[in-house]
Amino acid sequence: MARAVRCARLVDVVGERVLTDQLVVVEGDRIVSTGPDAGFDGEVLDLGDVTVAPGLIDLHTHLVGVAACGDYAQELKHSAARQAFASIPNARDTLLAGFTTVRDVGTFRAFVDVSLRDAIEAGHVPGPRMAVAGAYVTVRGGGGMLTGFAHDVEVPKEFRFGETRSVDDIRERVREIVFHGADLIKLIATGAVLANGTVPGAPELTEAQMRAAVEEASWYGRHVAAHAHGAEGIKRAVRAGVRSIEHACFLDDEAAELMAAHGTYLSADIWWADWIRETGPSQGYDAEQLRKNDETAEAQREGFRKAVRAGVKIGFGSDAGGFPHGLQGRQLATMVEHGLTPIQALKAATLTSAECMGWDDRVGSLSPGRYADLVAVPGDLDITKFADVAFVMKGGEVVKDTLRTTS
Repeated sequence: MARAVRCARLVDVVGERVLTDQLVVVEGDRIVSTGPDAGFDGEVLDLGDVTVAPGLIDLHTHLVGVAACGDYAQELKHSAARQAFASIPNARDTLLAGFTTVRDVGTFRAFVDVSLRDAIEAGHVPGPRMAVAGAYVTVRGGGGMLTGFAHDVEVPKEFRFGETRSVDDIRERVREIVFHGADLIKLIATGAVLANGTVPGAPELTEAQMRAAVEEASWYGRHVAAHAHGAEGIKRAVRAGVRSIEHACFLDDEAAELMAAHGTYLSADIWWADWIRETGPSQGYDAEQLRKNDETAEAQREGFRKAVRAGVKIGFGSDAGGFPHGLQGRQLATMVEHGLTPIQALKAATLTSAECMGWDDRVGSLSPGRYADLVAVPGDLDITKFADVAFVMKGGEVVKDTLRTTS
């Protein structure tokens, strides 16, 4: 039976405008229609004086394991089962923050994310829809590895499943990761801020390796996301055909223009640096990690502004997991501070991110046929309010509600 949600204001991310007095008609888990409130003969959920937007999408999460911890050695202190159970509140907090869909882009212990995705899909635990990467594809000792151990310490295979050395090797890694249930491939193209001993700006995969990964993934209908801080690593990844660049701390004008020309999406976690500066020492982030965070923070934001000016497709990626899950909505205001309008920021976190995932036929807008995923905040459109949404609906089911009346 169809029912409707009454919206005083509705953010139309397709038309980049705010509409007033709208009804979203839902049947089952899908949207039937969205249009003016001309009356509806059935149950109406009246949300009152609110602004409604599509369910939010985060292109860069890490739901598996203990969040907000700078000590990567803790990954070896817990079993896979414990990591899976610890991921349940992460998924719940993400959903309650209004993120009804995420692209989970890697876990040190391979394929725990696959199990979490499947548990959510089966209804065993609450959480967002997930597209998962399964394991990082990285070089030995690189940004996707557990680093900082003595040279004679052998890390278990499940923590180095995606380790690669050659073009042929990378093809095999991609196939195995897909066969074990991954929805996308995550390449570590450069060093990382939090991986001790690596240099964020230094390339770690060749263009030929990344092109092989993209080609191999395409045979199985998978996209490739590339972690890339340095400009050279970004350019190699873009020329190789990756779907999105993650982080992009040292994006230069040439790289931004190349991304725009190739239609490559940007997923830049430009809020997280503030959290690390404020709380990093108390969360176990060491001197090297804090130094590299300081060295990359403003450069990343300048790169973001360059990408906006160049017309790069801007998605929303927060790197949640490095900070507590459920806080990622705070990044929307930071995106506005660095070049987007509030509606453009919401479009980045809905429609554009859905397009990046190849899921815009099911999520990302309030168009007919899409999942009935909605969030609402009180009053007029104020991007800061999306840091703490008051109402969340996922697939027609209300999972959070602090404001409604029913008529």
